[in-house]
Amino acid sequence: MVARPQGTSLYTTKAIIILDSEGKRVLSKYYQPDYPTLKEQKVFEKGLFEKTRKTTSEIIMFENQIVVYKNSIDVFLYVIGSVDENELILAHVLSSYYETLAILLKGQVEKRVILEQFDQVVLALDETVDGGIILESEPNNIASRVTKKSNEADMPLSEQTVAQVFQRAQEQLARSLLK
Repeated sequence: MVARPQGTSLYTTKAIIILDSEGKRVLSKYYQPDYPTLKEQKVFEKGLFEKTRKTTSEIIMFENQIVVYKNSIDVFLYVIGSVDENELILAHVLSSYYETLAILLKGQVEKRVILEQFDQVVLALDETVDGGIILESEPNNIASRVTKKSNEADMPLSEQTVAQVFQRAQEQLARSLLK
């Protein structure tokens, strides 16, 4: 029988937040009900931004939670975990998500580009962490999963499987019937 360390869990991430240079929310996903209302979330985010906007460290303790963060041009990216969580894991999640965004946004991880490509930014977050569980940490894999849908539509028929061709035909038929 294998002994399991006390408190070990797959649920490593409590929240991932992106704030702009003024501390306003660009994107946030809370995976645990520590801040159940929007008002409580905004108060937490404001306090977090005030604490981190002028510091040069990459990790802090805030409201009895570990916060790793990164500043990129005009946005702050935060990964929040419990006080018992390993900081290196949280830092790796942040690094992976940031690198994925850099790939998807062609190196321009800034508010304007994030808002223009918001669907890809959210999909990348969902491919990285789901429900507080880390799903993937390789930026190239995450980026390829996010862009896979758009690439399948552009693929020539000769390179598609029978199931893909059938699915595409169904979608085209459905669109033509709805017009």
